[in-house]
Amino acid sequence: MRALGTDARRGLTSAAAAERLARHGRNELAQAPPTRWWSRLVRQFADLLIWILIAAALISGVLGEWLDAGAILAIVILNGVLGFVQEGRAEQALAALRRLSSPKTKAVRDGRSQVLAAADLVPGDRIDLEPGDRVPADVRLVGSAGLRAEEAALTGESVPSDKDHRAVLEASAPLGDRVNMAYMGTTIAAGTASAVVVATGMETEIGHIAGMLQRQEPEPTPLQRKLADLGRRLVFLVLGIVAVLFALQMLRGGGLVEAFLLSVSLAVAAVPEGLAAVVTVALALGLQRMAKRNALIRRLPSVETLGAVTVICTDKTGTLTRNEMTVLEVDAGGSRYEVTGVGYAPEGVFSKAGSTVDPRQEPALLETLAVGAWCGHAQVTRAADTGKWEVVGDPTEAALVVAAAKGGVHTPDRDARILHEIPFSSDRKAMSVVVRDEDGQPVMYTKGAPAVVIGKCTRELRGSEVAPLSEGRKNEVLAVSRDMGGRALRVLCLAYREMAPGDDFVEQDLVLAGLVGMIDPPRDEAREAVRRCVAAGIRPVMITGDHPDTARAIAADLGMVREGDRVVMGRDLDAMDDAELAAAVDRIPVYARVTAAHKLGIVTAWKKRGHVVAMTGDGVNDAPAIKAADVGVAMGVTGTDVTKEASDMVLTDDNFASIVNAVEEGRTIYDNIRKFVQYLLATNAGEVLLMLFAALAGWPFPLFPIQILWINLVTDALPALGLGVEPPEP
Repeated sequence: MRALGTDARRGLTSAAAAERLARHGRNELAQAPPTRWWSRLVRQFADLLIWILIAAALISGVLGEWLDAGAILAIVILNGVLGFVQEGRAEQALAALRRLSSPKTKAVRDGRSQVLAAADLVPGDRIDLEPGDRVPADVRLVGSAGLRAEEAALTGESVPSDKDHRAVLEASAPLGDRVNMAYMGTTIAAGTASAVVVATGMETEIGHIAGMLQRQEPEPTPLQRKLADLGRRLVFLVLGIVAVLFALQMLRGGGLVEAFLLSVSLAVAAVPEGLAAVVTVALALGLQRMAKRNALIRRLPSVETLGAVTVICTDKTGTLTRNEMTVLEVDAGGSRYEVTGVGYAPEGVFSKAGSTVDPRQEPALLETLAVGAWCGHAQVTRAADTGKWEVVGDPTEAALVVAAAKGGVHTPDRDARILHEIPFSSDRKAMSVVVRDEDGQPVMYTKGAPAVVIGKCTRELRGSEVAPLSEGRKNEVLAVSRDMGGRALRVLCLAYREMAPGDDFVEQDLVLAGLVGMIDPPRDEAREAVRRCVAAGIRPVMITGDHPDTARAIAADLGMVREGDRVVMGRDLDAMDDAELAAAVDRIPVYARVTAAHKLGIVTAWKKRGHVVAMTGDGVNDAPAIKAADVGVAMGVTGTDVTKEASDMVLTDDNFASIVNAVEEGRTIYDNIRKFVQYLLATNAGEVLLMLFAALAGWPFPLFPIQILWINLVTDALPALGLGVEPPEP
């Protein structure tokens, strides 16, 4: 507060706020000037091969060969229009970033609370945050109660982050561990807070990402580079042959017009006029096939680039996993239960020692499920239009509600029966609710970190009996929780206490019900997709903001890591320079606790090693790396507008397997383009050799320019199109 020259209770004065607004500017992200439509159109023709075709058309027009000129120009225009349409929305990433800013916020100025436009906030402003609020700027918390922030779009965390204004951290603490801060564009999931604004506009974390997006210039695709190289080679070849034959013709006493016509004939023979059209058609047909396999291509050349991909850098949450927390295990009454079913659909069964059980016949299990169902605020509902199960609230609490529903436990008349709540805080690491049971008696339900809740328990429910909980038994339960945690499960301990009327609402003398272990599970199809990647010579790399143990467990389950492979964290990357990272990058399959800058650095390092890189993601923190990659892939369902607008391809099902399917299509297209380029060059070489031999022998022209064009259009384009739509090789 001293550093920012503000007051925790009264906030800034209006005069001080106005002066700071003039100094720092409005709390908005800088907007890149929009690309003019004509500029995007001109860009479609910035290719050497296209200019060769335009030159051939102009020469044909000068010679009065209007059919030739019209045919060539039609090919050029078709190519340009298709590319122009595909790139219509290519530069809207910053506009989408701007929409993440909250339009209004509650701030304290001149000693009174008032509603301000978020754009008018300045460093030093004191603001208040409540559940559902979009954080309007980067803020330091000065007071908080049970605050949890949904930061997945910025950090990649799969669950809301606990916040505590009292925490004092090292300056080098990574973004995901800054529990005393909240950031622009994130959402408050639970609790309340007061905070002071420390950064606005382009100085915020999202602003830094916006700056990275501005610095990323799109690079040509492998196909564009190779076609440009082909064009250069053709220019030198044609100019060389034309110069030789023009000189020969003039030395023999031939007329200037005759020599010029011969040169034009050779130029027309050498240039594959149908190439641009066939490439465009092949890419467009591939785009349609990819759309049927849940991959929407936003830029036409990216269809082929997919086929050249050698590395896929992928986010974990929602891409390799379902982004739906699911209870997999329950340990209650000394027995371990496994739970089937994934996601938020309340469908699944419980089993013990391999045999299916009825939770209603397992008192400790049933009580554990009841605690989880009551102790939280999440709601799981089914969308009327799509039939998909959706969550309002914390995904961890939603997983408990779903597990309870699988066991037949529900919470009727919830609001009327809850008498009291002790909210979660990162200090206590627990929360409790007091509920009136069916007999009207109050019952306290408590959930939280195992070490904390077990410490409040004096008894345990075993079978249908309540037994004393000894220190030895507490250690056994803690060992079970550590075993669950070692398998990357998020573990919660659940307990209860039957209360008498008039009892104090305190978390003590609790009865241990059980432990639950949950995880955001891998997608079933992701394992096969990773296997296909490896078999095809493509390296899958996981880059996530999540915890390293969770990242390693998911990667090992999917077959992405081998024995001895290490998980590198963001703080490790901070200690490496660009050269060190480029040297080590091919030995690191998993990165955890990384920021947007780290992701960008990893993609850049792979590209420096000569790889063609695809990068996938859904959050704002993925956007710079997605834009820098050879192929940027955004999630269509969970992805932010920012990510989609920075991408080349959007997955309509957020599935890693769809990326692999798209790569397969891209390889097919690339293979087919090679086939018809070789075919076109072979047939054109025949025409060039015919004309060259005739000229050297002193014979008259075997073919005129119009005849060569006709031969090319009839015998080149249609067979080349046939090669362009061949089915994939194994």
